[in-house]
Amino acid sequence: MSIDNRKYFKLLADYEKHCIRIAQATSINIHETPEEKLKRMKWLEGDYGRWFEYYFPNYAKSKCAWFHIELANQIIKNKRIRIIAEWFRSAAKSVHIDLGIPLHLYLAKSDLKFMLLIGENEKKANQLLSGIQAELQHNNRLKNDYGQKFQQGDWAEGDFTTTDGVKFTAIGFGQSPRGAREGAERPDYIVPDDIDNRRHVNNDRLMREGVEYLTEDVWGTFDSSENSRERFVYANNNFHKNSITNRLKLYFLQILQKRKERKEKSSTVYKVITVNAVKDLVSFTPEWPEKTTAKYWKEKYEDMPKRAFMREYMNTHVEEGKIFKFDDIQFSKPLALKQYDALCFYGDLSYKAQADYKALILVGKKGREFHILLSYVRQKSRADCAAWLYDVYEKYKLQNHAINYIIEGLFAMDEFVNDFDTEGDKRGYYIPVAASKRGKENKYDRIESMSGFFERRNVFFNELVKVNADQQELISQLLAFEKGSNAHDDGPDALHGAFSILNAYTVPKGHQYAFGQRVNHHY
Repeated sequence: MSIDNRKYFKLLADYEKHCIRIAQATSINIHETPEEKLKRMKWLEGDYGRWFEYYFPNYAKSKCAWFHIELANQIIKNKRIRIIAEWFRSAAKSVHIDLGIPLHLYLAKSDLKFMLLIGENEKKANQLLSGIQAELQHNNRLKNDYGQKFQQGDWAEGDFTTTDGVKFTAIGFGQSPRGAREGAERPDYIVPDDIDNRRHVNNDRLMREGVEYLTEDVWGTFDSSENSRERFVYANNNFHKNSITNRLKLYFLQILQKRKERKEKSSTVYKVITVNAVKDLVSFTPEWPEKTTAKYWKEKYEDMPKRAFMREYMNTHVEEGKIFKFDDIQFSKPLALKQYDALCFYGDLSYKAQADYKALILVGKKGREFHILLSYVRQKSRADCAAWLYDVYEKYKLQNHAINYIIEGLFAMDEFVNDFDTEGDKRGYYIPVAASKRGKENKYDRIESMSGFFERRNVFFNELVKVNADQQELISQLLAFEKGSNAHDDGPDALHGAFSILNAYTVPKGHQYAFGQRVNHHY
């Protein structure tokens, strides 16, 4: 017998044992009256947590966490939703997203017709699908309350159908989902589960194509009609800045940011639910206290490399920065603009390459501290930069504050002058922008010169926009910065420009830097 055949038969044997355990765990009360049964079912169906814990005792060894219920409620109430469950490892992502929530939609809400499950590969996708078939066939509590639902098909083939025509299909990541349908029904609940591959995160093309596969091929399988159900649920911990998970998250955040800025509303909800294992690395208070204690997480943190813990359990990419260190990246709430000693909006608009980033950054200085307040770090056009600058100028009433607006090489670049003036023509006023006089020699040295401010813990990012895509990109560029690297550095270069202007306007008067723990007296 071949190795593949042995693995297949072992998989079938494990599945049969799993089915036996389900049947044994799901005992029922045979003396319950029809009235008592209906009353109990109504009570259970009124709360996803109660429903899950009753029907799936094999999985519900701990009570559902707040984030399980929050995710379920978001999916239940929104028929058109794209949502990312950015949860730590061991947060029961697959159990709820692949099993509990779709079965709740199907059985308790009658609001699911076709589930498409996408795994890292076809074999893993089929294994994930097996959980649903096993429950429908062998869960006595489900069968007692909702009847025998399984009809035909086999999870091992990646496809089965219920007695009332609901279809469950599994495919591997990258396989074409186009044309997927069951009669007149197209997929209305799609979940890619753990599709990110650590081996490929440094392949920019593969990661970019992965996002395109989800947003084009997979989303394209939804039915395009006014009243269609379009539930897309993505589950993965966010372990690397170049991963599909992080790229998709940044795409979602950009959509949400754009909607907020333009006060747009849409029938499709975009949402990211981020859950780390613990609230902080001091108290280690767990986000799922029903399952683990602070003591458990503190010991786990101490027993493994910090980089690994942050990636797997805190959804944080700890880059081994050569110049700017992860431990020196700090956040705080900003002061009121009028409280700063000086403010500078500095732009590095990378005129020569369309693929480079355009960076516009507002920094405030208070005493020895630099507060990074607003950031634009995007691979967009110069016209988009100009529009964003005017938008935030109006939103935060920046005309009421003494701010230096400096854009590198502005008046030597006719193209951007036109973009800038065109935006001003539309608004009926002009932001008072001046050209930077900063020299262009030795870009590496001038960016590296900022590292001392970070090491002294004098630089703070805006805590109120901690998940802002632009601010995250700026941090990523800082951590990736090193000599000889091909990583983008337009954000750090703009930041250095702002620091230089602010230092020129706030010359210290006889004070010396004091090293040591900062006391946060401003916030």
